[in-house]
Amino acid sequence: MDSPIVSRLFRQLFAHRPCQSLRAQSSAPLRHARRNQIRSLSSRRGYGDDASTNESNWQQRTSILPPDMSEEYSKYPMVTADQLKSRRERPRRVKMLTRDFIEDSLYNPSYGYFSKQVVIFTPGEPFSFNDLQDESEFHKLLGQRYTEFEDKLDAKEYNESRQLWHTPTELFRPYYGEAIARYLVANYKLSQYPYHDLIIYEMGAGNGTLMLNILDYIRDAEPDVYDRTKFKIIEISSNLAKLQAQQLMRSAHTKGHASKVEIINKSIFEWDQVVPSPCFFLAMEVFDNFAHDAIRYDPITEEPMQGTVLIDTKGDFYEFYVPQIDPVASRFLRVRHAATGGRYPLPLNQSRILRTIKRSLPFAPNLSEPEYIPTRLMQFFDVLGKYFPAHRLLTSDFHELPDTIRGVNAPVVQTRYQRRTVPVTTPYVHQGYFDILFPTDFNVMELMYRAITGKLTRVLSHEEFLRRWAYVEETETKNGDNPLLTWYKNASVLTTV
Repeated sequence: MDSPIVSRLFRQLFAHRPCQSLRAQSSAPLRHARRNQIRSLSSRRGYGDDASTNESNWQQRTSILPPDMSEEYSKYPMVTADQLKSRRERPRRVKMLTRDFIEDSLYNPSYGYFSKQVVIFTPGEPFSFNDLQDESEFHKLLGQRYTEFEDKLDAKEYNESRQLWHTPTELFRPYYGEAIARYLVANYKLSQYPYHDLIIYEMGAGNGTLMLNILDYIRDAEPDVYDRTKFKIIEISSNLAKLQAQQLMRSAHTKGHASKVEIINKSIFEWDQVVPSPCFFLAMEVFDNFAHDAIRYDPITEEPMQGTVLIDTKGDFYEFYVPQIDPVASRFLRVRHAATGGRYPLPLNQSRILRTIKRSLPFAPNLSEPEYIPTRLMQFFDVLGKYFPAHRLLTSDFHELPDTIRGVNAPVVQTRYQRRTVPVTTPYVHQGYFDILFPTDFNVMELMYRAITGKLTRVLSHEEFLRRWAYVEETETKNGDNPLLTWYKNASVLTTV
């Protein structure tokens, strides 16, 4: 049902060169699908839901003067991602908080990016790094396997808009998973063995490769620990949950783990059972796809305003900002300020005097650039603190990303078309066909995690963590290059201590 719309959408993505003034930081050519998607920083007044109040809403302009959508904004109902879960069609004639729009775009069961579009690359046989000359040869071989993998998929069903991506677990199988396993076993023996079982939760397990690599290692290297190991996957995607179960039963070797594994097909944010036992909680490359709220600030009063998006009858998007901050975003701002002592980046990087002068200029923006705050990540910490009080968290994610859209802590928004990556400059895009990928400010979120859970933590670079727990000689090439250590330089690892 989507195919005619999507074909036109992606043809438009490649049909027009964007205005230079609207480019993100990427040096690659950007394309836009609808003229209403890419916003400038100038704004105009509209009116809120309650015409009897004196509160104002701010509608973002495009590079061309947009239609005044304030009347529609006052009439359209506010909906949430939870309310849209049962819908098969993308919503129209509604308004949503930015975080609900992102959540719906990525996770809606009928049309969400992770529910319907994503394919995780599997390179086949593990790479024999010791037999490769250098990192360049690894990169070339990886490209060849990527092409072979997608050729096989196209032979079954051609899809020019297939969303394909890879993870360190898949690229460096089994070495990456074995490093995680060594960390888990060592810390389990130090603090829990023999009084407790080794209970491992993994959220967002992809193909299930990390689970299998961890269990293979423990079974082979630590049989006594393996006897007491339980592995529980929490997976929001029904498709991926089925794939994980298939991976577990694909051979006699993997079937041996079946009694150790439980796959729970639900969102972590629907969790409602207390797990009192000590456990390890793995969250590998999942923070980046947690929904964020958009906040802009009045440059004079520094008052925060929360972003909403209006979806009209045609499915076009219009940004609005309102001074009423909802309880979730408001709590995030309070907890962040208390946890950090007020030391965190904001889009108000000039003095108030300079901002006042700048605002008096013609066509000056009325609001700051957006700041994207990880409200969903805060709620994840709430779940850990409330329902997993004895957990130890191990998480890895990106602290920096290239080609982000404008703003503080802004995401990369991109899709794939005809095997090419296409970045765009707004998160308000056709739901389900774009990855919306945020960096994590570990300096801030480590302190918020501590404040919410009361636990102590350590943050290491991706390379530092792997030097401690991986057998790095296994991924070294003939000339001494080590892709396991040099790739993912923009990632960090946070652990509970």
